[in-house]
Amino acid sequence: MTINWKGVMPAVTTKFTDEDTLDLEMFTVNIKAQVEAGVHGIILGGTLGEASTLTNDEKRILIRETVKIVNGKVPVIINVAEQSTAAAKLAAKHAKEDGASGLMMLPPMRYKADSRETVTYFKSVANSTDLPIMIYNNPVDYGIEVTLDMFEELLNECPNIQAVKESTRDISNITRIKNRFGDRLAILCGVDTLALESILMGADGWVAGLVCAFPAETVAIYALAKSGRTQEAIEIYRWFLPILELDINTKLVQNIKLAEVATGIGTENVREPRLPLIGTEREDVLAIIENGMKTRPNLPDYKQYLG
Repeated sequence: MTINWKGVMPAVTTKFTDEDTLDLEMFTVNIKAQVEAGVHGIILGGTLGEASTLTNDEKRILIRETVKIVNGKVPVIINVAEQSTAAAKLAAKHAKEDGASGLMMLPPMRYKADSRETVTYFKSVANSTDLPIMIYNNPVDYGIEVTLDMFEELLNECPNIQAVKESTRDISNITRIKNRFGDRLAILCGVDTLALESILMGADGWVAGLVCAFPAETVAIYALAKSGRTQEAIEIYRWFLPILELDINTKLVQNIKLAEVATGIGTENVREPRLPLIGTEREDVLAIIENGMKTRPNLPDYKQYLG
């Protein structure tokens, strides 16, 4: 099984009904909007997908439903964020059974593993499956950095580890990875506010958050930048940046779901302990979204540049 690790891959939100069950109807609306905009893959069960509050059965339902919705047009990737190696292996097994195309993997949760433990964890899970894997490297939020030396050991022994979601916040790391590994390790930017800069420095793609509400604008930035139409990409990105900054926040889920409501492809429902925004916090976020909606740019025919 192979994945072309490039382009825009939304880390999609999980939709809930007022009764706190999966809202598969609105979920379908959003996934179809992503595919229509030209995204290159769908990533389920990440932080933005409220994975920590989902049951294993709900994750499996989301995989199966997404596989049906996309109907082979793009790969379906499930995030694996588990506390034990055994649980991660089981999640990988279920992902394969349910039709997922690949995995996005975080280091062990809760326990702050050292480099030897982290590498052993990734190797053990990778060697238990033939699904392609993207390592999610986010030391800022999760406290464990996957260093280049660690990647070297993993890439030498695990051919199905193929990509990194690069969220160290250090753009120069893209050049370091390219210098060391060439095309062996695909790089997808995992920070919305550094996405265009990362693409221009050679990142292969973008695991995006605000794409959940603005799929066309997100894909347009990627397509234009990759085709050399840099100034057009910059103009859209400058409009987008105040909205993208809603992703760099502890309440990114609530923020992005409010944006999805504004564009008609989501609801505000979150799962407790998260609660909808209230008061001035809500007003501030809505003001950013409303200003973005009023000044939303007309997009060029970006799909002609999609590979």
